[in-house]
This record gives sequence, structure tokens and C-alpha cells, in this order.
Amino acid sequence: MSVGASEAEAFWTTFLRSLARRGLRGVKLVISDDHEGLKAAVTKLLKATWPCCRVHFMRNVLVHVPKGQRQMVAALIRTVFAQESEADARRPWRAVADQLRERFPKIGARMDAAEDEVLAHTGFPKAHRLQIHSTNPLERLDAEIERRTDVVGIFPNEAAIVRLVGALWLEPAT
Repeated sequence: MSVGASEAEAFWTTFLRSLARRGLRGVKLVISDDHEGLKAAVTKLLKATWPCCRVHFMRNVLVHVPKGQRQMVAALIRTVFAQESEADARRPWRAVADQLRERFPKIGARMDAAEDEVLAHTGFPKAHRLQIHSTNPLERLDAEIERRTDVVGIFPNEAAIVRLVGALWLEPAT
């Protein structure tokens, strides 16, 4: 854990290098909020995949669909997520994108651009996918950290931040 003044690439690069010095190796996937600085540092230092959250992808896509057709479009896209493997998911992904492209060109273009990121979780064992296809658990933790740190307002020093946030990370999810 490290405390920084911003979420810029420089902070994340320093943080990730410190993890590598302590033995971090073989990272294949980094799940986080959409922070450009973190994504840039991960790409540069870890060569790991940064997946797009399935839940956020669906929300972002469905805003381009009339309300009465959202269930149909969502069901069509969800068929891709039911596939057994990454290879099995890519074929229907492209077919769904092509099918939607005529009626919803923005969705087709978004699916073309996001294929690797949205399907990144499908390259992992099926037992792991439920844990890695969404950033929602991470967002719940972030919201709890924000709620608790807002109460404190101004921390007297960095050690106080580390104690509070570290305790929240160690707390079992309820």
C-alpha cells in the first residue's frame, strides 16, 4: 500500500516498480477503476491486460438503445458471456457486433473497440471469471474507504491513512 498525492502515471510507475523490487512477477490481469495513469503504468511495466468491466460496458452500450429494445440488446450481448472459452466468446462477439451495427452503429463501433478488454476475463479459468468480470466489488471497497476517510477529513500524517485504509482492506466483506 502506498499513499500518493495523485493518481498520475508517475505515482503508479513508482508504486509498481516497488512491488517488482519485492518480487512481483507474472501479472496477467490488473483490475481497477478507469485511471489513465494506472493503465499507462501497468501497460509499460507489467505488460498485463487491463479488462473493461462487463457491467460498465453494458451500461455504456445500452444508453444508445431505445428503452423498449434494451432487454433484447442486453440479452444478445450476454450470450457472448455465456461461452465456455475465450475463443468461443470471440466468434459470437463479432457476430453480435455485426448484427447490432446496422441498427445501432455506435454499439457496433464500441464493440469493435472494446473486444479485447471486455473479453479479457474469458481467458481465465471459469471458476475465476465471476470474481474478475466486474469492478463492482472493488467499487464497493472504494466507496467504503471514501465514506470512512470523509469522516476524518484531514489526516494528521501518512501513517494514520495507512492504518485506517489498511484496516478496511483487512476487514472481511459483509
